[in-house]
Amino acid sequence: MDLSYKLIAFSALVLAGFSCGQKQQAAQQSPPPTAVTTYTLEKKSVTGLDEYPATLVPLNEVEIRPQIGGYITNIYVQDGQEVKKGQKLYEIDRSKYAASVQQAKALVQTAEANLARLEKDYERYKRLDEQEAIAKQTLDHAETEVLNGKAQLSSAKAQLESVSTDFNYSVLVAPFDGTVGISQVRLGTQVSPGQPMLNTLSSNDPMSLNFVVNEQEIPRFNKLLKAEEKPDSLFRIRFSDGSIYPYNGKFTTIDRAVGRQSGTISLRVQFPNPDRELIAGMTVNLQVLNEDIGEQLVIPYKAVTEQMGEYFVYVVQPDNSVKQQNVLLGTQVEGGIVVRSGLQEGAKIVVTGIQKLREGAQITEQTAAQ
Repeated sequence: MDLSYKLIAFSALVLAGFSCGQKQQAAQQSPPPTAVTTYTLEKKSVTGLDEYPATLVPLNEVEIRPQIGGYITNIYVQDGQEVKKGQKLYEIDRSKYAASVQQAKALVQTAEANLARLEKDYERYKRLDEQEAIAKQTLDHAETEVLNGKAQLSSAKAQLESVSTDFNYSVLVAPFDGTVGISQVRLGTQVSPGQPMLNTLSSNDPMSLNFVVNEQEIPRFNKLLKAEEKPDSLFRIRFSDGSIYPYNGKFTTIDRAVGRQSGTISLRVQFPNPDRELIAGMTVNLQVLNEDIGEQLVIPYKAVTEQMGEYFVYVVQPDNSVKQQNVLLGTQVEGGIVVRSGLQEGAKIVVTGIQKLREGAQITEQTAAQ
């Protein structure tokens, strides 16, 4: 009996020790809960804006270049001056062109007088021919002379038109309303057809804004272009100093094709420019309203992780474990970002300590993130 009792007691001690070892091993294998901070989702008022770098370009812009040769004899405008269509800008020495016009006019008058004489002779010869008073050859010769006279008159008129055009080109005028730049020539500068550039003229109001988007955004902007009703503040300009231009833009154009190399397409918005705040060539940021308007779910941006181009957050479960949840993100706003889908209001997500987490990990919460 004593031996049996001792064997039973020894077996119980062995089993107890084994069980205790298993628990200790299991405790060593299970990591302790990860300390994290969390954030409870709530909706906030949002005005979602996408920003694109853009360049201001005038609707009309032209280089003022001479079309004839000569010396600059007059400059009628100041650098940077606003001008009206038809206003004089530059004058090239007109003396020889004026003389050519007078000479061409004299040739036209001579050709007209000669033709009138030949036509009278032809009419007289016709009457004589009817009376068979002259040889037929004389009438044919007179008719030929009339045709030659008409050709000479046409040639003289063409010459007059040509030299008159050159004469008119000696004064360069503004082809549209706008602002001239800084003159590239001075009085007395010799010029030739096409060279050098004298100045540049740009229209002022309205002003166009060119920007580029990826081809994935084309459907969105196609809908905006075709929409019958558009929000008043759909397009706005933000200057480099952060100020907002007081006038809203109007979406006018999508380019004809996507760039084969870049995969992007150019778009154009027009802005009124009554106060001349917009200057051709300026680089600004174009703000475009997006779908994130009104009450939206906003989470801290640092709560988001990216994997293979997709975005995730860790959602806290009732048992203090975490679940990795895919989300669709929207506009960034004041250190946060709009969540368009994947989460519900009131859900609790992990904000810090994310790098230590995995699917199903246990957590302990520290001070809640604001």
